[in-house]
Amino acid sequence: MSSSGQTARRFSSVDQLVVNSMEELLGAILAGIAELAAEILLEAVFAELAGILSRAFRLFKVKVRRAEPVAATVTFGLVGIFFGFLSVWFFPHHFVHPTRVHGISLLISPILTGLLMAQIGRTVRRWGRQSVRIESFGYGFIFALAMALVRFWLVR
Repeated sequence: MSSSGQTARRFSSVDQLVVNSMEELLGAILAGIAELAAEILLEAVFAELAGILSRAFRLFKVKVRRAEPVAATVTFGLVGIFFGFLSVWFFPHHFVHPTRVHGISLLISPILTGLLMAQIGRTVRRWGRQSVRIESFGYGFIFALAMALVRFWLVR
């Protein structure tokens, strides 16, 4: 066999290796983005459900004493833990197969969920309505972090 034939075959196998590696990398990146998006969506839905419950208390004239910020932070953390357990009960498996950087959503999804809740709060106030506390970055972040921690520890 000629030297050029061996060279062509060698480059062909190297090219195939590069293509396979790129496909795996792209697949891992897309899986990570999909997992992150699913986590944010789930956390935002449950956070808004907590906001709806808070508005229901206000609607039925249930007097809820305006808690201090520390007490409100602890309360939203506990509510996040509760909704985390509830979400594990409804969705006991990962939304997307875990990637090599498992747990990255513990950092990113609470931040993005907090930003989303802050945007919801701004929109509600723009409509002339009073927002609830969870519709702020800080409380939305605490809620989402507590929920994400429970899901991280319990979902296999």
